[in-house]
Amino acid sequence: MISTLRNAWKIPELRSKILYTFVMLVIFRLGSVIPVPGINIEYVKNIVSEAGLLSFFDLFSGGAFGNMTIFALSITPYITSSIIMQLLTIAIPSLEEMAKEGEEGRKKIAQYTRYATVILAIIQAVAISIGLFRGALIQTDVFSVITVVLTLTAGTAFLMWLGEQITEKGIGNGISLIIFAGIVSRVPDSIYRTFLLTRQGEISIVSIIVFLILAVAIIAGVVAIQEGTRKIPVQYAKRVVGRKMYGGQSSHIPLKVNQSGVIPVIFAMSLLAFPQTIAYFFGQDSGFYMFITNWLSPNSPKIAGVILYTVLYAVLIIFFTYFYTAITFNPIEVASNMKKYGGFIPGIRPGKPTSDYLSKVLNRITLAGAVFLAGIALVPNLIMQVTGMNINFGGTALLIVVGVALETMKQVEAQMLMRHYQGFLK
Repeated sequence: MISTLRNAWKIPELRSKILYTFVMLVIFRLGSVIPVPGINIEYVKNIVSEAGLLSFFDLFSGGAFGNMTIFALSITPYITSSIIMQLLTIAIPSLEEMAKEGEEGRKKIAQYTRYATVILAIIQAVAISIGLFRGALIQTDVFSVITVVLTLTAGTAFLMWLGEQITEKGIGNGISLIIFAGIVSRVPDSIYRTFLLTRQGEISIVSIIVFLILAVAIIAGVVAIQEGTRKIPVQYAKRVVGRKMYGGQSSHIPLKVNQSGVIPVIFAMSLLAFPQTIAYFFGQDSGFYMFITNWLSPNSPKIAGVILYTVLYAVLIIFFTYFYTAITFNPIEVASNMKKYGGFIPGIRPGKPTSDYLSKVLNRITLAGAVFLAGIALVPNLIMQVTGMNINFGGTALLIVVGVALETMKQVEAQMLMRHYQGFLK
């Protein structure tokens, strides 16, 4: 590893990209500690600590949301608008045609995504300033509200620009790296609190060792599943065009075991956390709040409530895994393109038999990926219950961190291999 990093640092272009990415992430972290003017931070912290969905946002923002800094909205409006545009591209024929136009079409869709991001950021900022955190406003006049809304919106727009700059001039995907940096920034605080609890005797050394062993095993499992693919062999028939012969070569279709990434976990967590957040507005003495706390909360005082929440969480993850995989991979379109260019799967007829075969294989490996996602999302919480260690690093965060690290490592590897250096991957 040290030799590889030394070789990477010797390449001027790669060194400048690494430094550029590092500087941009430092800017992100500096902005994450600058508070929004006119906000009572302690009031916000109390609400965030009690509401489930808000704690989820706080994790993704690296603590910026709980401290109500200029990057409190984080990059989540951009992620939401990207998902919406991706779904609209499938549903609206004109956007689908635009996506197929190549680079120009992708630039137009990216521009629409930016506009949607700003609109969503304004909506969220207004909802926060005059809705959820209205009691946190030191002054409630129109100018103070507008200042808070513009500050939060500008923070998200700046993060979006920061992420695009990292993607263009640095290493890795900028948006993913910003989320990565936000999540990882919480780790030192968790380690420090664990150290204090160990000194006080509330956590034993044995629990820490068990936790570390299980954490390494989980990370190894995440890497294996994230990189796992089913290669479908494809043979192209020979054909003569003019005086030249084309085709005749063999290829394959890589079907990933986890085709949908971490999206299903985010959707499922957000859907289950939404009632908890709504219940907060009814007050802790209301019947609705008590019902949600008892039956739709991971910290329910009733064992039956915890079991129900766990089962619903797992079922929703599996459902959204199949749903997102279905909209991102179209077996009929793949089979049609293969038939158009003279490709076929050995032993399978072109056309509908090919699409049926791809659907069958995809359904089988998607089930494995869905069960894996559900397990990864639930196991860390189980480990924390067994070991008694309270860390802000659940399964969703683990999937994101490992996934981003793998993708960034692959980009460094690719650039090093271009210069005949031995990289990270063997």
